[in-house]
Amino acid sequence: MLTILYRGPLASCDYDCPYCPFAKRRDTPEQLRADRAALDRFCAWAADQDRELSILFTPWGEGLVRSWYRRALVALSRLPQVRRVAIQTNLSCRTGWLADADRDAVALWCTYHPGQTPHDRFLTKTAELTALGVRFSVGVVGLPEHLGAARRLRAELPDPVYLWVNAAEGHEYTDAEADDWVGIDPLFGFSRHPHRTRGRACRTGDSVVSVDGAGTVRRCHFVPEELGNLYDGSFEQALRPRPCPLDVCDCHIGYVHAEQLPLYDVFADGVLERIPAEPVWLPLPARRQR
Repeated sequence: MLTILYRGPLASCDYDCPYCPFAKRRDTPEQLRADRAALDRFCAWAADQDRELSILFTPWGEGLVRSWYRRALVALSRLPQVRRVAIQTNLSCRTGWLADADRDAVALWCTYHPGQTPHDRFLTKTAELTALGVRFSVGVVGLPEHLGAARRLRAELPDPVYLWVNAAEGHEYTDAEADDWVGIDPLFGFSRHPHRTRGRACRTGDSVVSVDGAGTVRRCHFVPEELGNLYDGSFEQALRPRPCPLDVCDCHIGYVHAEQLPLYDVFADGVLERIPAEPVWLPLPARRQR
C-alpha cells in the first residue's frame, strides 16, 4: 500500500488563528481554479491505480469549505483501491455531504480553535459526524490559554472520541504544564519534544510520500529533495527505505512514520485520521467495558 500526503496550492482559510501564517488569507480566483484543477488531476490518477492507497489531505488552508475537496473525499472514498481518505479540517463546513461517502473509508482529522468558533457550534458538528457514522478525531493546540477550553471539550465529547493535543510551536512546557495536557491526551508526550531522527529509519520515501499540486513527489512535507513526479511515474524507481536526513522531526504527520517510535502500533488503521487503535484516553475499567 502507498500512503500519500497531498498538499495542493490552496492556502486560504476562514479562520484567523494568531499562531497560523495562513490565517484569513484569501486565494485569488485564479489560484482557486489552479487548486481545483490540481486536485481533479490527482483524483483522476488515483482512480486509475491498481495498488491500494491511503490518502491524507493536509492543505495549508481550509479545504472543506471548497466544494471540490468535498467531492474529492466522496469520490475517493468510493474507489475500491482507496483504503482510507482523510483530511485535516477546522470543521467549519457543513457535514451532510458525508452521507454520500463510504463511511468505511472516509475520515476527518478535526482541529478545534477556541476563539474562532463557539464551543457549542463545534460540539454540534462533532455530534453530526457521530450520527453520520464518520470516523474522526478532534484536537487542539496546547497553548496555555486553550487549556480550559480543551478540558471542557474533553468532558463533553463522547467517550469514544479521541481528543489529541499538539504541542504549541516554540513553547517549552514545564513538567506540571505537560501533566495538565497529558490528563487530556495521554499521548501528548510524543508531541512535547522534537524527535531526533537524523540517520534513523522512516517509512517516508518508501511506503509514504508527499505530493504537491504539480505532482512533485517528496518523501515528506519537510524534506525538499524531489523523488520524481506522480504523473509520469518517475517517482516509482526512487521508492526505497532510507534514513531521515533531518536532525529532528517535530510534526505529527512526519514523526508518526518514524520507525523508532511505536505509533504505527498505537494508531494501526487510524494513522491518517489520528485515532488510536485502543482508547488510551479512557481509564482502564472503561476500556475493558468496550
